[in-house]
Amino acid sequence: MNRAIKITLGVIAALFIAVIVGLFARTRTEAYNLLHSPVETRELPDETPADYGLEFEDITVTNPDGQKLAGWFIPSENDAVLIMQHGYKSTRSELLNEAEMMHRHGYGVLVTSIRAHDYSEGDLITLGVYEMADMEAWYQYLLTRDDLDHEKIGIIGNSYGGMLSIQYAAQNENIKAVVANSAFSSMPDTVATSVTHFTGLPEFPFVPLIVFWAEADTGVKMEEIDATKWISKISPRPVFLMQGGADTVISPDSGQRLYDAAGEPKELWFDPELGHVDFDKKRAGEYDARVSAFFDRYLLDK
Repeated sequence: MNRAIKITLGVIAALFIAVIVGLFARTRTEAYNLLHSPVETRELPDETPADYGLEFEDITVTNPDGQKLAGWFIPSENDAVLIMQHGYKSTRSELLNEAEMMHRHGYGVLVTSIRAHDYSEGDLITLGVYEMADMEAWYQYLLTRDDLDHEKIGIIGNSYGGMLSIQYAAQNENIKAVVANSAFSSMPDTVATSVTHFTGLPEFPFVPLIVFWAEADTGVKMEEIDATKWISKISPRPVFLMQGGADTVISPDSGQRLYDAAGEPKELWFDPELGHVDFDKKRAGEYDARVSAFFDRYLLDK
């Protein structure tokens, strides 16, 4: 082999190694960024319930890991209360539109945040593993209030918050009704869509490597994050699911997958024209009517 060929092969080998190293470094960084949210880099609320004409209390609870979590409580006029949980790397203010709607129907609202989001402490997102302790801390707070009927607690979640709401309701039979707007069905079903959305990287070869690093970072296997396994445990308590056919954040068939896995009573509102969590804004009147009727039926009409 002459010297020129050896040099050429050496250059090709060096470039190949550089590409592989760069690929591993990039995907490691992306996985870290997906699962970590230090307060100095995260989105924070830009509105409060006062901007919607709502009286409210600033609430802080502490989870079992000693992290303080930030929330708002809006008093009830009908003794019932709705827990509202925001989505991935979002804030409580995401849910103020929904809170105002439901409060007009007399409902109290506890607008919650979880670790590594909003002003809550912590910076590691575990996709529901440790966040269940956060949800339980908020539920325990509601039990301390004597201005509520503790048999009339419902939950609403958007996106990742919808998945958390399903997971938590499966564990707590005292959550009497569940609404999930554009909920993740499972990470295996939607990981390519979601990772591509949040990183801007194509599915191959980036998504499998990002998943590898994410699993190594959290110790959680993606197949364990599966709301289709949890939702069946909610029945005979009711579930109301919403899913847009133009969703680019999660798999557009997530709502159907969840609906098929759920027991009765269950409802699915599918709109082929809507994107991710668009229902309360682009179908505001129908959202108001359908969600309030759902909670009236299952929380108040006893």
